[in-house]
Amino acid sequence: MGRIAERFALLDERGETALIPFITVGDPDIETSEALVLSMAEAGADLIELGIPFSDPIAEGPTIQRSSERSLAGGTSLNAILELVSRLRAKVEIPLILMGYANPIFAMGFERFAKLASEVGVDGIIIPDLPPEEGEELFARCNELGVDGILLAAPTTTDERLTKLASESRGFLYYVSLTGVTGARSELAAGVEEGVRAARGLGNIPVCVGFGISTPEQATKVAQFADGVVVGSAVVDRIEASTSREDAVDSVAKFIAELKAPLREIRRS
Repeated sequence: MGRIAERFALLDERGETALIPFITVGDPDIETSEALVLSMAEAGADLIELGIPFSDPIAEGPTIQRSSERSLAGGTSLNAILELVSRLRAKVEIPLILMGYANPIFAMGFERFAKLASEVGVDGIIIPDLPPEEGEELFARCNELGVDGILLAAPTTTDERLTKLASESRGFLYYVSLTGVTGARSELAAGVEEGVRAARGLGNIPVCVGFGISTPEQATKVAQFADGVVVGSAVVDRIEASTSREDAVDSVAKFIAELKAPLREIRRS
């Protein structure tokens, strides 16, 4: 059993919902990203998504687009991100998931990427612009090497497609809570709860909801029907607004603690 499965089993035993924050690695620099991961793990995060910056992040809203731009301007590369994971793995056991677009991964070569990701301790990979049919070889190789290929579903996903995604995804199924790009929203899209409940009924895989969740109140609402809550833009907003590394770490840690507190109490219906 990998770290992601172990973490969800532990959370299920405790009756908790997973909190999964996202940061773009290298925003504003690699050292700050390392400090942020350590502080988020301490503050209550259960898994952490590490964003691979890309020049054309089609699924991202303005917040994460700017974050990618800052990271790339600082010279962040996929190799540097894998080196960071290696350093982090020596310090924390929290599951670490890479989230990024296909281009940088295929530029490295999917076989080399899969091997390096496995060697340094990456636990999962999410690639928003790579459907499972097109990424079959990459996902199969990653799964073989213990790096969970995490697939995405949405309110627009057909029942037939949802069944396929739930059976093929590893680690968890990422359910996108809105149509359009990432970013904080005041309301979830229609059909999210129904879709997540349907996905959870299809197989023995956790279903986590992301895109648009920005407050403890929204996280609490989602926790009533999902196994995990992903929070990205609202975390990145706090990093962008910070005036120093210490300020960023403190601000994000406080936010993570606020998000996680109610997720320890929720019982899914």
